[in-house]
Amino acid sequence: MKLNNLWDGPHLIKVLKENGVVVMPTDTLYGIVGRAQHESVVHRIYELRKRAPHKPCIILIGDISELGKFGIVPTLEQKKEIEKYRSAFAKGSGETRPTSFILDCLDEKFTYLHRGTKTLAFRLPANTDLQNLLKATGPLIAPSANTEGLPPAQNIQEAKKYFGDSVDLYIDAGEIKGKASKVIRLNKDGLVEVLRP
Repeated sequence: MKLNNLWDGPHLIKVLKENGVVVMPTDTLYGIVGRAQHESVVHRIYELRKRAPHKPCIILIGDISELGKFGIVPTLEQKKEIEKYRSAFAKGSGETRPTSFILDCLDEKFTYLHRGTKTLAFRLPANTDLQNLLKATGPLIAPSANTEGLPPAQNIQEAKKYFGDSVDLYIDAGEIKGKASKVIRLNKDGLVEVLRP
C-alpha cells in the first residue's frame, strides 16, 4: 500500500479546512474524516455512518500538543506511554499496528465528541505525511469508512457503495486491508488498560 504524497494535496487540505467530509486512507483503514473541532461536521459524519449516538470516535492528531485543544493536559507518564507505543510501531519493534489512547475529557463543551463518556480516544500517526496533513487541518475525527455494523470499505468502490455522492471528496489509495488500531486507556495514576488488543 503506497500512501506517500496522498495526504499533501492542496485540494484535500482545502476541503477539510472548509469543513468538508472526506473518505481517505488513514494509518489503519479507509476513514470517513472531518474536523473534530467543528460540531456540525461531527454530526454529519455520525449521520452518514448511521453511527450509534452514544459511541465516541477516534480523533487523529498531528502532535501531542493538540490534546490541549480539547482541554486535556496529559501527565508526564501519559505522554511517555503515548510516545512509547507510537515509536515502537514506527520502528517495527513489537507493536504490529497503530495504537489509539483514551484520556479523560471532562469539559462539557466536548459532549458532541465524548458522547457523555467524558473520555476521548486519540491517535498520533507514525507516518510523517499524515502528521503534516493533521497539522495543516487540525484534529480529524476518523471512524472507519462504513455504515454501522457493516465491514470497513477496503477500496473506494466499496466506500462509494456506502456513501455515494454524500461526501465531498474521495482519496483513492487502492486496496487497504488493514486492521483497526489497538486501543489503550491511559489513567492519570499511570495505570494502562488494554481495551482492544
